[in-house]
Amino acid sequence: MDLPNLLHATVRIAQEAGDKIMAVYNTVDFAVEHKHDDSPLTAADMASHHHIVDALKALTPDYPILSEESAQLPFSERSQWQTYWLVDPLDGTREFVKRNGEFSTLIALVHNNQAILGVVHAPALNETWFAHQGGGAFKQMNGETLPISTRTTSKPLKVMGSKSHRDPIMPQFLERIGEHEYAVMGSILKACRVAEGSADIYPRLGLTSEWDTAAAQIIVEEAGGYFTRTDMQPMRYNTKDSMLNPHFFVFGKDYHDWSQYLV
Repeated sequence: MDLPNLLHATVRIAQEAGDKIMAVYNTVDFAVEHKHDDSPLTAADMASHHHIVDALKALTPDYPILSEESAQLPFSERSQWQTYWLVDPLDGTREFVKRNGEFSTLIALVHNNQAILGVVHAPALNETWFAHQGGGAFKQMNGETLPISTRTTSKPLKVMGSKSHRDPIMPQFLERIGEHEYAVMGSILKACRVAEGSADIYPRLGLTSEWDTAAAQIIVEEAGGYFTRTDMQPMRYNTKDSMLNPHFFVFGKDYHDWSQYLV
């Protein structure tokens, strides 16, 4: 695999999908449907989905594509995949509907159950984070691309939390870690703030799906940080029938056993 060229193309695809999202976002009004789990769905989700799927098929015809907005294949079929694309066309649809700008497009390449390439593009913020295995992590903003890295743990800790999903066991965790600042943000952008050194930890003690995390995981890891389950083991993909993730921690270059603060 030519990961540098694949990454370059994937950044372009994500940003093109972002343009399609913004075309809907900037309209006076847009329809909001709801999926079976009551999560919102808009024309922007589907426009992004179709663009990404078509572009990835043209880029790598031999790699399967698993997108949140496409029919989910049974594990008996998925388990045969060694390399595949894992996509969330619009992560943070609730934030999109609220028009607060905190949503993103996520594209990851997974190989042997591990994310090896990832792009997170936040079109309303005009920010893109990207990385491939062994290549370092980068952020593009206002036409400038710069390397990023996680920071050493600060005091007080800066903790990122979800804007639309309040994890029920988070208050106890925050009480146990001691002095901290707590900031909320939508989408997986919280993990990107850790990757770029703007925050120390993002604990997610609630449900997410595999397409929500894979792209950010490789970015965090290439930036020198950690993206682990709450048992401190690495996150892995396509290993079971369910697409739901375990709870997880995203944190910077200072390795710390954050599981000790869980109830």
